[in-house]
Parts: sequence; C-alpha cells; structure tokens
Amino acid sequence: MDPISTFIPGTVPSRQWMSVCSEPPQSDLVLVLILLQAVIDSNIFPVMIEILQKAEFRTRKEAAWAITNASSGGTPEQIRYLVSLSSIKPMCDLLTVMDSKIVQVALNGLENILRLGEQESKQNGSGINPYCALIEEAYGGHLLGLDKIEFLQSHENQEIYQKAFDLIEHYFGVEEEDTSIVPQVDQNQAQYVFQQSEGPMEGFQL
Repeated sequence: MDPISTFIPGTVPSRQWMSVCSEPPQSDLVLVLILLQAVIDSNIFPVMIEILQKAEFRTRKEAAWAITNASSGGTPEQIRYLVSLSSIKPMCDLLTVMDSKIVQVALNGLENILRLGEQESKQNGSGINPYCALIEEAYGGHLLGLDKIEFLQSHENQEIYQKAFDLIEHYFGVEEEDTSIVPQVDQNQAQYVFQQSEGPMEGFQL
C-alpha cells in the first residue's frame, strides 16, 4: 500500500482535537508544542508536503488540516520550519478547489504564516513581511498565489470572501479586483478554471 495513504490516518485524531480546542488550558498548550516538536523531529512534515502536492484529494484535505493546525499552535521556530519545507505553494493551490471548508483551512494556514511575518518585520524593523513575497510568487495553475486570494473576493461563501478581503487589505494593500482572473466553473471536473492564454488551469478533482 502507498505509504502516504497509510500515514495520513494518524494525523486525524490530533487535528480534530486541536480544531475543537480553540482555547485549551496552558498545560495543554505546552503538550501540543511538545507533540508538535516530536512530529517535526520525526521528519513527518516533509511527507505532509508531498501529500499536499501528489496525493488524492481526500488525503490532501487531512494534510491541509494538519499543517494549518501546526501553524496555529506552533512556535515561531516551528512555523518557520513549515515555511522552509515549501508549504506555502501547495496551500495556495488549495485555494482553487470547490470544497469551501478546505479553502477556509488553507486561508487560515496562510494567515497564520503571514501573521508571523508581520511580527518578524516589526521586530527587525524592516517593515517587510517576508512571507508576502512567497505567497505572491507561489505560481501554480497559471496563477500566482496572490491572484488566487484576490479571486476569492468574488467567492459565494461570505466567510471566504471576507477572509480573502481582510488578507489582501491587511497584508498586501488595497487593490482593485482584477476581473481578468475571475474563473469559470467546470461542473464536470468540480473545479475552478481560469481563462488564460496558456490554457485552462489544472485543479483538484473532488
């Protein structure tokens, strides 16, 4: 059996626990950090990134949950480690799927990373969020990561629309929506398709 497929079920209990414990007690927070560091030391997250890029969609969803939870509950050093594994691009790729819940999960993970970058820019006095550029340059499916966030400002889901709007306004400055990147919907493939000169965008099938 594919080792990726056998690995991911082990992440489900932890990500479910973290998702319902929005304000866990301090002792539990310490435990989460210890467990997260143990996962990092076990070299599991590189497999997670591979899952986001190559596995079938159901498995990618669990990997996205795990990575977003790690970025939410992790220390700055742990979040930087996730970024160093090139986690931003596959998270940006999830912004084009038609599963609204997973789009929200991906947006939350990216927001956690951007929040850390903002803190770093204030601490070092540069005023430059280093992770904004990584999202802007995360090219996939004929679009950059920032383009994908921008088109979500036209999403029918109000929470997704608002989150995308807030991210653009807070971290990337206020820009007018680029109507050239508004996608069509391929009902047969259950994915968004962008009309680009290079051809239609590749997306996840549900």
